[in-house]
Amino acid sequence: MPQPHTLKIAEIFPSVQGEGLRQGEPTIFVRLSGCNLRCPFCDTKYAWEEGRGMTVERVKDRIKALRKRFPAKWVCLTGGEPMLQDLGALVRGLKADGLKIQVETNGTVFGGLAADWVTVSPKPEKFAVHPRFRRLAKEVKLVVTRDLAFATVRRLRECFPATTPLLLQPESNASWSAAKGLRLIGRCRRNGLENVRLSVQLHRVFRLR
Repeated sequence: MPQPHTLKIAEIFPSVQGEGLRQGEPTIFVRLSGCNLRCPFCDTKYAWEEGRGMTVERVKDRIKALRKRFPAKWVCLTGGEPMLQDLGALVRGLKADGLKIQVETNGTVFGGLAADWVTVSPKPEKFAVHPRFRRLAKEVKLVVTRDLAFATVRRLRECFPATTPLLLQPESNASWSAAKGLRLIGRCRRNGLENVRLSVQLHRVFRLR
């Protein structure tokens, strides 16, 4: 008898989306374990290695139980890097339950998922993005690190359609990073690069998970 499909899960919890264009919306987060990049500024390093095996049905049951007290309609699959695991069965099952799916990915590994919202967050050093994500991304989220160069912002802005917002997200909401983000936006405007915005981590502002 075939074994049920198992995913390695770091945590499942309810909150509001703290980043990007869906900011403030009630969401159930499914954080998957494992990452292929491991950035030094990562704020979820515990998801690189930790986690436990859970079947798709068990994950769905956990989400169903959480929604009894937190009736969110969105589920965000994040990590780590969620695309390192086969999420097809989970996404199909959640959508069959009437839920909407967001996937947050660094963009290096492509998996054909019927997600409602794809957030691509390219990471150093190469800031590589699989070509298939260029049309699928609803938003591009770029952490403003000390080493982030304008040339990288320009390349990524030109890599995606002009209608896809590029969000400059200050590292841990730090003031130096926000100031740098504003300077980068100014250079974008002066160089004719449109639809580049300054973002924020809302969950850090309100001290949410």
